[in-house]
Amino acid sequence: MKKSLFENNSLTYREENGRLYPNLELPEQTNYNIGKYGLLHLDFIKEHRKGRYTTIITECRLNEYLHKIDLEANEMLETIVLRLATERGIDENLKARDMLRWIAEMNNIKASAEEIVLREVVLV
Repeated sequence: MKKSLFENNSLTYREENGRLYPNLELPEQTNYNIGKYGLLHLDFIKEHRKGRYTTIITECRLNEYLHKIDLEANEMLETIVLRLATERGIDENLKARDMLRWIAEMNNIKASAEEIVLREVVLV
């Protein structure tokens, strides 16, 4: 005996008003807060990497993916800022002696580090 279309697949159905509707459910998803770099990456892939964006959306892993990008970018930023500050001799002694110079130097370092992070992590 030949099986009907409804018996051939592995879906289950529910009947409402004489019609069969498939029981479809989305898989469990994460719900992380996404920071600056995750949101920047989201905008970038929506505009420039449409295939990657569509794949991530259909696999229901966008939140997890953006969270990972955000963490990676923040860790890289912190590492680069510390390294550049050490290389340039920007420390607590300078902060105590000349606060305005320390602030200017740290702002410069942070801007440089952010440029690197955007180029290597966020906008790829």
